[in-house]
Formats: sequence, C-alpha cells, structure tokens
Amino acid sequence: MRVAVVTIFPEMFDALTEYGVTRRAFEKNIIEIKYFNPRDFTDDIHNSIDDRPYGGGPGMVMSPEPLKNAIVEAKQWINGKVKVIYLSPQGKLMKQSRIKALSEEENLIFLAGRYEGIDERVILNHVDYELSIGDYIVSGGELPAMVVLDAIIRYKPGVLGNDESVHQESFSEGIFDSPNYTRPEIFENIQVPKVLLSGDHKKIKDWRRAQAITKTKNTRPDLVRGNNNYQSG
Repeated sequence: MRVAVVTIFPEMFDALTEYGVTRRAFEKNIIEIKYFNPRDFTDDIHNSIDDRPYGGGPGMVMSPEPLKNAIVEAKQWINGKVKVIYLSPQGKLMKQSRIKALSEEENLIFLAGRYEGIDERVILNHVDYELSIGDYIVSGGELPAMVVLDAIIRYKPGVLGNDESVHQESFSEGIFDSPNYTRPEIFENIQVPKVLLSGDHKKIKDWRRAQAITKTKNTRPDLVRGNNNYQSG
C-alpha cells in the first residue's frame, strides 16, 4: 500500500514511522509513505497557503489551489487506485469497521488541515471520505491522520508479531477488552482473579468475554445496541 500525506508538518509523522510496532510496516515496505507539503505548491513569493474567510470570522482558511495541486501530485506518485481522506470534526465518526475497510484499499491519501479548516471546494471536488476520530477539536489533521493510519497498519500482515492478534483483539468485534493482569499475583492488596490462574482455557476465555461485555455495557451502552457480538455464551 502507498500512503500519501498532504501536510505542512511532515516531520510529525516520525512518531509513526520511527517508533513502535508501526515502524515495522515501513521498514518491511508493507507501507510506503510520502509527504506533500502544500507550501511546495504555491505560486507566490511568501508560499502562502491560507487566506481570510469570505463572510468574515476568526482565523484563516487553507487555500484551495495549493491543496488541490498537492493532491494531484500525490495521485501521480501513487499511480493507481486511491481514496482521499480528509480528517475533520465534521466527518463521519471513525469506527473499527471503517478502519478494516480502509485497510483493504489499495492506496490512500490523507489530507491534514490546519487553522479554521480548508476551502469547502476541495472537499467537494477532491475528497472521497471526510472522517472524524471523535467529537472534539485538535490543532490540526496530523494527529488524527496518524491515529487512523496506526489502526490501519495493524491489519496489515507482517506488522504484528502474530497476524491473528488484530482479529483476537476484542474491540475488533465492537467489544472492549477484558481486564488485564500480570505479575505479581498480589499488588496493593488486590489479587489476580483465580480463574486466570486456573489453567482452564475455556473458563478463562468465558470469563474474559463476560468481563468485556459487562465493561462495554456499563461504559458504552451505545455499542451494545444492535451488535450481535454481545452474547456471553
């Protein structure tokens, strides 16, 4: 998979490409990534990428021309089927099912906005998916893009130590993880549940699933409604 990122801060993605599990994807060329800075696609001496919004209001809006030109250049580099994703609080909320679907795309372009956002005409003409990682505001689209890309990378064979890990993770079914414990057996007067020490794999599996379902129902009841995976048996 080729991934292009349209961003004015490409160095932020070092956190993804140089550290942790995700680094494997780039070292093994499972994911090939390239950055396209809108400042490189301007036609004025100041490399301006933003302007005042029509109708007034605070802040600045990213100009359409540099963004469009960066996307066009990114598509030429990818040279194949590609989807363009714009990270925005106004987008559809990212879910695990959407992550899995994106991981099956051939190539992706992430558009990371800044300031008050980007010119709407770029979204209308050049964006396939407008996605959000949550109902809150961050300073730009780089961190959301990294979150989405990290989640996508986990689905790629050869990235995790065990390719089955991503499918065994409880939230891949829309269910929270069960409580996790490691040594020591007793910590601050709290003992590891005896079922986890029993060696009975079926009982352990049933306990973990029941705990995960209970935790999800208590914390995120919205995930339970209409989800056929919420069966404890």
